[in-house]
Amino acid sequence: MKRISWDEYFMNMAELAAKRSSCIRRQVGAVLVRDNQVLSTGYNGAPKGLENCCDTGVCLREKLGIPSGERHELCRAVHAENNAITQCAVNGTSCKGATIYVTASPCTMCTKQIINAGIVRIVAKELYPDDMAKKMLEESGISLELYGSL
Repeated sequence: MKRISWDEYFMNMAELAAKRSSCIRRQVGAVLVRDNQVLSTGYNGAPKGLENCCDTGVCLREKLGIPSGERHELCRAVHAENNAITQCAVNGTSCKGATIYVTASPCTMCTKQIINAGIVRIVAKELYPDDMAKKMLEESGISLELYGSL
């Protein structure tokens, strides 16, 4: 019997997490893993207790015509990577030395958190258009691998 690889297993989980997203524009999922054990998951959506974009029917960035990869501060959603890291913090679990599986590579804001959280490897299904994030990852030494080309 042929089993799927660990990377495929965890990326499938990230894709499943993305299905919980409440973002109108882009559904992203993330899974934080260390030693082949899931630490936490996350998806993009409004902070706890606040109305989601899918409920309001409005994406401010889309309404203003802001291109993907720009003006993240205008987004109502907390990004999937941020939510996964936050869940670790809430539960008292360190992310140090972990791998994060994401359906889209991190933006600059999430990249900063990934660096500070001590995450050492990112496996992304697709690349997000953010040159600054890519440059910061290169400087940090964190591995960014495109899933499917592994």
